[in-house]
Amino acid sequence: MRAERRAQATVEAALLLPSFLTVLLLALQPMCLLYTRSVMESAAAETARLMITTSTPEADGYRSFAQRRLAAVPDLDIFHAGGPLSWDIETVASSRGDAVRVSIEGTVSPLPVLGVFVGIWGERNASGDVVLRAEASYAGRPDWLEGDYASWISAWG
Repeated sequence: MRAERRAQATVEAALLLPSFLTVLLLALQPMCLLYTRSVMESAAAETARLMITTSTPEADGYRSFAQRRLAAVPDLDIFHAGGPLSWDIETVASSRGDAVRVSIEGTVSPLPVLGVFVGIWGERNASGDVVLRAEASYAGRPDWLEGDYASWISAWG
């Protein structure tokens, strides 16, 4: 009787373990993508805020700032493929300096089991990785604000 119970438990484990691991993998990949995406969006927003509030334009300094924020993403292919320096960071400031835009692009390698479903999560590149993009833009001066800086100073000064 005891041997039969052990055999039954072994058969049940052999049937349930692969199913459980598949469900775990199905839940793991979206969490990794969401974490990477949230760090990218935060880095883009913080870099755009830095660009709009500083007076001296330094494109390389802005990229370095964004890369430091993106270092929060683990250096694993399921979070970001290509290493810490492979992010595509684009910083654009208007000619008058009153608006900025930061765009960050990176790739994530899907788990082998989930490679078939990668199209659900977004665009794929030539190597089969998922392409993630985040963008932030700020206007230094809201549209509803009238007058210029000198008129504000004279009104309050």
